[in-house]
Amino acid sequence: MRKTRELQIGSTVINRGETREVELPLGKHYDCTEINMPVKVMRGKEDGPRLFVSAAIHGDEVNGVEIIKRLLKHRSLRHIKGTLICVPIVNVFGFNNLDRYLPDRRDLNRCFPGLAQGSLGARMAHLFVTEIVDKCTHGIDLHTGSRHRTNLPQIRACFKVKGTRQLAREFDVPVILDADIIDGTIRKVAYEKKIPFLVFEGGEPLRYNEISIRSALAGILSVMRALGMIKNSPKKNRKVKSFTAKGSAWIRAPHGGILIIKKKLGSIIKRNDILGVISDPLGNDNFEVKANKKGVIIGHTLLPLVNRGDAICNVATFERTQPLKKSMEQFDDRFDYEEK
Repeated sequence: MRKTRELQIGSTVINRGETREVELPLGKHYDCTEINMPVKVMRGKEDGPRLFVSAAIHGDEVNGVEIIKRLLKHRSLRHIKGTLICVPIVNVFGFNNLDRYLPDRRDLNRCFPGLAQGSLGARMAHLFVTEIVDKCTHGIDLHTGSRHRTNLPQIRACFKVKGTRQLAREFDVPVILDADIIDGTIRKVAYEKKIPFLVFEGGEPLRYNEISIRSALAGILSVMRALGMIKNSPKKNRKVKSFTAKGSAWIRAPHGGILIIKKKLGSIIKRNDILGVISDPLGNDNFEVKANKKGVIIGHTLLPLVNRGDAICNVATFERTQPLKKSMEQFDDRFDYEEK
């Protein structure tokens, strides 16, 4: 990587050994209040990787904000090598409105790489790419499940980019998805720029999930150690072994009605296992929702009211589930124990 004495984000110059807070201007609100994207930059005295960690590209995904808050306070960052750039709230408009989307109902994570003279989403995406992504060598983006859904802590990444598979395995979660590239996403931008990039999924919108927060924080620090940005911990960390899924798919409701979920996130399932039961308000006509493949539940709906065809459980599939079962137990022992 080319060595540089200065790093400039917006109008702020960050020299080696400096920590600076930056506000990237997004424009004015209806009442002329200035809206800015908050950024914090920690630059070590030595050059090294430049890692960005971002959250709340979807404005209702607040888990990542807390993850970044805890990351910035972590003692391991006292002697950092290289540069850490944290953007806790990318979609400031959605965040302030407790909404996934932008005011014009666009999904910011379908607006990349953006356009300087485009829509609000296109301009925000362009700003993020030019001021953050283009100035980094690696990236981590933090997400939760979408509206009325929750996700098991997991990593999604594109292994076609050199170095991505290794970083994904450093993250402290059992399940990794070699994810398809989706047009308009920040993941596609990173893919085209050949930047190793991880997407963390965990928890649900508008709620803190302590297990997801702690596992993501542990995973980010593990990645930073692997990159040589921070020193290895003097005490031995309990690593969770990761496994890459063959794929994932949603199992959908065969009937409309009131749903009772019978499995939890991380449950290892086999074909024909009962995932839930759908009935009418009087308790009649019970329909069993059965698994059509073996794997692990990595996401499920939080709504008890379903229509025919609604997504109920997201199942990641594997050639063998027995090794994964042991990894899930390790994960539960580590992070469930810490939560208690």
